[in-house]
Amino acid sequence: MYYVMGVDLGTTNIKAALFDEEGKLVADAFSEVPLYQPRPGWAEQDLNEILNIATDCMKKCLEKASVDPKRIVAVAFDGQMSGLGAVDRHLEPVMPFDSWLDTRCSPYIEKMYKYVDLVIRKAGGPPTYSHGPKILRWKEEMPSLFEKMEKFVVPAVYVASKLGNLQVKDVFIDYTYIHFSNLCDIEKNTWDEDLCRLFGIPTEKLPRIVRPWDVVGRISKEASESTGLLEGTPIVAGCGDQAAAMLGAGVVDPFVLFDSAGTASVLAITVDEYKPDTRYRTLFMAHTVFPDIWYAIAFINGGGQNLRWFRDEFASPERDVARLMGVDPYEVLNEEAKRVPAGADGVVFIPHLGGRVCPSQPHLRGVWFGFNWGHSRAHFYRSILEGIAYEYGFYLDVIREMFPEVSFKHAVVVGGGSRSELWNGIKASVLELPYYRVNRTEGAVFGSAVLAGFGVGLFKDLRETIRKSVSFTSLTEPCEEWMRIYSKYKGFYRELLEKVNEMFQRFFKEAIE
Repeated sequence: MYYVMGVDLGTTNIKAALFDEEGKLVADAFSEVPLYQPRPGWAEQDLNEILNIATDCMKKCLEKASVDPKRIVAVAFDGQMSGLGAVDRHLEPVMPFDSWLDTRCSPYIEKMYKYVDLVIRKAGGPPTYSHGPKILRWKEEMPSLFEKMEKFVVPAVYVASKLGNLQVKDVFIDYTYIHFSNLCDIEKNTWDEDLCRLFGIPTEKLPRIVRPWDVVGRISKEASESTGLLEGTPIVAGCGDQAAAMLGAGVVDPFVLFDSAGTASVLAITVDEYKPDTRYRTLFMAHTVFPDIWYAIAFINGGGQNLRWFRDEFASPERDVARLMGVDPYEVLNEEAKRVPAGADGVVFIPHLGGRVCPSQPHLRGVWFGFNWGHSRAHFYRSILEGIAYEYGFYLDVIREMFPEVSFKHAVVVGGGSRSELWNGIKASVLELPYYRVNRTEGAVFGSAVLAGFGVGLFKDLRETIRKSVSFTSLTEPCEEWMRIYSKYKGFYRELLEKVNEMFQRFFKEAIE
């Protein structure tokens, strides 16, 4: 029996898992990772802290597995996609990792928006809290640091590069990430010299583009000691966490609706053609792991983060008690919210605490509308779940207009939020589609592990390996009563969103002046 390892470097959690060649989970280990938010709008992480937590998870996973390291044939990493870091010529971080939750690049989003349709046509999506505006901010506001930046990196690439002891010239990125660069030709999977020249970004600072299954290095002697993997174990490039999650959930064909209920709340559809959204400027077109399948993706910046924030700020005593009792704190909140009727008795939540991404409305912030003294904590919690679902409803309408020939029968949901039957029911009722969970609860980390095996030849056919390993399990049907209620709230949510956005734009403009 041979084994493969996948490592998922999420925004708030890191997980390492070992699978055998039949796709069976052998062992896993995970840990929370700090996210530093010292001021409103700031969100940073330490790349070396991410590295240390990842290696610790890998070692704990192998200790639990009790598997001969000689039988482990490869490891691959996936990670958060829209944030960006930078390293110097010694492959050391120049500054903290600039998270996708960090909003300080907002003015540079507006600068890039002068050429938004060109960026969308070439790179697949509009500028947002993504690589392009972040790079422009560093260039304009931190010129001395910018000079020291040899290559821009995402966390999964940084960890893989350090464990493989790569030279800075060998730093890479795979093509599932590059739509967030705003600097590529996504149909050709190359950096676009015209866009780089337009925004004054040196192409030599951009990493080489590879395929997700390419072997990019081997575990070094030092990394062997810290991870437990044998020196020389192949490191496969891996991919972005959403691409890995889709693979791990069995999304290997076109025309599948996919919901990733993680730190970001993501709704996507797989398609067989490249069709950038220049009308609404809402969807990002990106490659799945398979170069012949695209996905149109929209997401809420920190949609799932809203739930963690609510848990920590408004239910911290219950959170601690629940953990002592071995209960998921979110289950406590879900049970409370179940007793609240659909529509949360008139409380409507705008989920864009860090600005709206799809479409780009960086000045927008969170709002609770319509509450009074009769509303409880449970109403507010349920309104968060519903607000994210209403936003999904907007995305789905755009998707249906762009791809009118596609008929959806159901949605596939993964991520931590997929464990909430209440939330699945809310989203199913808002979208008016059945929601399926799959048997692979490992998600992205399983997708990465399969990529690792495919990259070294353990798995001969990527699609067939996934198809044999993934199947539907639980089904959540839409509730007819809820559908009637939510059909009214969806329209009100959009009207409220439009008016609130105008107010926030005016507020920020007046504050600056």
